[in-house]
Amino acid sequence: MEPHHKAIPQAETKERLGTLFEIFSVATKLGFTSFGGPIAHLGYFHEEYIRRRKWMDERSYADLVALCQFLPGPASSQVGIGLGIIRAGLLGGLVAWLGFTLPSILALVTFGFLLQGFDIGNTSWIHGLKIVAVAIVAHAILGMGQKLAPDRGRVTIAVIAAMLTLYWQATYAQILIIVIAGLVGLWFYRNRVEKRAPELQIRLSRSIGIICLAVFFILLIMLPVLRQWTDYEWLAMFDSFYRSGSLVFGGGHVVLPLLEREVVTTGWVSEEDFLAGYGAAQAVPGPLFTFGSYLGAMAGGLTGVIIATAAIFLPAFLLVAGTLPFWNGLRNSPKIQGALVGINAAVVGILLAALYDPLWTSAITKPIDFGLAAILFIMLVFWKLPPWIIVVTGAWGGMLLGYL
Repeated sequence: MEPHHKAIPQAETKERLGTLFEIFSVATKLGFTSFGGPIAHLGYFHEEYIRRRKWMDERSYADLVALCQFLPGPASSQVGIGLGIIRAGLLGGLVAWLGFTLPSILALVTFGFLLQGFDIGNTSWIHGLKIVAVAIVAHAILGMGQKLAPDRGRVTIAVIAAMLTLYWQATYAQILIIVIAGLVGLWFYRNRVEKRAPELQIRLSRSIGIICLAVFFILLIMLPVLRQWTDYEWLAMFDSFYRSGSLVFGGGHVVLPLLEREVVTTGWVSEEDFLAGYGAAQAVPGPLFTFGSYLGAMAGGLTGVIIATAAIFLPAFLLVAGTLPFWNGLRNSPKIQGALVGINAAVVGILLAALYDPLWTSAITKPIDFGLAAILFIMLVFWKLPPWIIVVTGAWGGMLLGYL
């Protein structure tokens, strides 16, 4: 009987490894092909995971997307992590994240090392990439504003949030702005009621969820304290990228002002290299949060890449694993839905502030710069061309501007 007992766990192990390999291979395929930003990523996920492989029903996928839109962090990456967790537990979430992000990490880190090795940070095509960033963020504001701030109340929240973001430069200013907006939304939109959704099938216990949430908050509180007590540079870097990944609502574009404040003002990365990398990040598939990997490369080489990547994505993983077991109850709460209305409007305002500073103030220095930005914006919005074409056009446009 002993061989029979051994065969059962061996078969289970083989099946589990097969599932993990399948998750990794599909996620890696998506990592190489998912251009277009977080909204486009969700479309790619739906096609591959839901329609083609039927790993989850349509309503459950919509509920998972809603959860990840509510949480701070990179929404598309969190959806991928959630799909992996539901498919194969915590390890499945880790494998799904690794496959989806690795191609983008490799591309941006390679770009960063080339930027350092050849001292090309001030060349004209880099200026073109800065103008690309202006057009793409303006496009993101247009789309998000139409969806998240469609009425005068939410537009007002967005504009006030933008003003506060520009004039209130404290370290925790943005999270306080988001909290205030959530309270405003809770008051004015507390009676907002949606149709009750069916329950998600979550295979994580609530105890694991509590542990993940506890780790998230302990790190968020203790890392700045430890940073003040020590002069260990790698700890400071981990703290900066962890807080940036923890306090971002609305996806990758909104992380721009947080990261700029953390890495440029500290002198780890120059403003020119920062904006060049942000422009290059638009040309690669996968999550925009891998921009943090590029910044880690510029600030600390290969060790910086590892620290920055782990730190900026760790909050996303902890929050998804921590909230999935509780989401069935929370997502049907009118109070939660009302607070989310205010938070989403504030996200639009924070992004609007980022469009002005540092993007516009650094990239649009002459009338002809504005002309190129307008052309790129039209190509995105009205011609609906892929982002990589916009990036290539912007780089070439920057080179042409260098001769004028």
